[in-house]
Amino acid sequence: MPITPIGGVSAVTGASPTAAVASAQSTGESFGASLTGALEELQALQGTSDDLAIRAVTGDLTDIHQATLAATRAQVTLELVATLRNKGVDAFNEIMRMQA
Repeated sequence: MPITPIGGVSAVTGASPTAAVASAQSTGESFGASLTGALEELQALQGTSDDLAIRAVTGDLTDIHQATLAATRAQVTLELVATLRNKGVDAFNEIMRMQA
């Protein structure tokens, strides 16, 4: 019996801050512009999550997995953005403590 290879995992639909940063690097955008894009995508993910949660509660959503995935995606993305912010603040504070 031949063994068939496992197919690749398809991309999850939705926005991703890491994808925004990667595309910004390839097009030469500034760090600020890529960060702004990532925050806008985070806001879109949270909006989608909220919309699906409301649809799930009202009974308009047929597949509850969509709401669960959207909520998890928004949560993980928010944690990533918060970590990046904290690291940026830590780096700024470290630079400010340097002696000339």
